[in-house]
Amino acid sequence: MARLARLALAGLPHHVIQRGHHQQPIVLDDEDRRLFLQILRESSIAHQVSVHAYALLDDHVHLLATPQADSGLSAMMQAVGRRYVAAFNRRHARRGTLWEGRFRATVLEPERYLLPCMSYIELHPVRHGQVVQPELFPWSSSAHHHGLRTDPLVSDHKLFWALGNTPFDREARYRALLAQGLSSLQVKDITHATQKGWALGSPGFVAGLAQQTDRRLSAKPRGRPRKIDVSPIK
Repeated sequence: MARLARLALAGLPHHVIQRGHHQQPIVLDDEDRRLFLQILRESSIAHQVSVHAYALLDDHVHLLATPQADSGLSAMMQAVGRRYVAAFNRRHARRGTLWEGRFRATVLEPERYLLPCMSYIELHPVRHGQVVQPELFPWSSSAHHHGLRTDPLVSDHKLFWALGNTPFDREARYRALLAQGLSSLQVKDITHATQKGWALGSPGFVAGLAQQTDRRLSAKPRGRPRKIDVSPIK
């Protein structure tokens, strides 16, 4: 069965996951981590993609990003792949691919899923036992959103700015969201949609996207189609 074309739409946030080949590390030390984030920042600027949140773990990376053009997200990820993998291979005297395959992504309904997806990404190191508080993980955007540092990679979404009129208000409300955490259903929905490439949002949001693309946006119903009774009416 032919795989679906990746869904990428300008002006909407996307949750992106890129994994290492066979769960192998994509970074081996802090120099790798700094280089990856530097290349990601330069590529995001070059291809006009705003990165709202990220978490760089040893064997995969999560991004929340909005492209200005439909092709921007793929162009950015391809640029990162070319530059980073070449540098990683030179530095560690290796050859071959680094990635599992093409990156996974889902389009999000901003009003419903942007802030939960930010929380999902920045809480990811906590779920993996890397840290006990998300802002303590140095390779994510969490410290930026806690007001502990300014991250040049991050371009805050307007819905994050809408959390408060001052940086203190925004940071306090976002900390409260992180402390509240996500339900198991939210985690499942975000994970499944990203892995499968389905649009993530309300029925109305998905119906609106269907006017912009011929690509299937959600899974087909399971089971055989119901038979239609075509017998004559008596």
